[in-house]
Amino acid sequence: MYNEARDSEAMTGEPFVTEPYLEDFRAGQTFRSGRIRIDAKRIKSFAAEFDPQPFHLDESAATDSIFGGLAASGWHTAAITMRLLVDSDLKPAGGIVGAGFDEFRWPRPVRPGDELRVEGEVLEIRASTSRPDQGVIKVRATTINQNNEPVQVSLGHLIVRCRLASSGERHAQPHRKDRARDGRLVENRRSHGAARVGESGLMKQRSKCNIR
Repeated sequence: MYNEARDSEAMTGEPFVTEPYLEDFRAGQTFRSGRIRIDAKRIKSFAAEFDPQPFHLDESAATDSIFGGLAASGWHTAAITMRLLVDSDLKPAGGIVGAGFDEFRWPRPVRPGDELRVEGEVLEIRASTSRPDQGVIKVRATTINQNNEPVQVSLGHLIVRCRLASSGERHAQPHRKDRARDGRLVENRRSHGAARVGESGLMKQRSKCNIR
């Protein structure tokens, strides 16, 4: 099983607020996680279920492989990284929701006894052009072993909600009297179309992310 050792290293750069919305992020913000120590039993049990190749399952077979010894599956490293991220300082409103990667690589294998941690940086923040209630942050996350060597490097995009959208301003509700009179609602929409379009435009404008 995992042996987890938490550390108390502080973030560098501008600190995050609790569950930050898109408007709260700044390029250059960094985050760190605690640490997880990996053992051979966990490497083998993950591989047996998800990546059953000899160099992840058996020390003797692994010795004759390209790894020269037992090594964790890269997908095991990715799963550990995800756990470390969830427990890290990076806690965007709505959770850690990925939209894809520009880069994803494993510079070196993870071995039994390795102690892993994640260090990351926010590189870019942008509002969505099609979804005014959310945006995307680009994040570099590096998983590092006890020797300060990177074992996984990713450059990913995370979907983050906007503060105004989350406050409920993004949905314009029809007047209660209009809901009670469906026929008149249709007539009102036809006769006051310009006014309603204007109201809709205002509502959309209010819900756009205010990125500085």
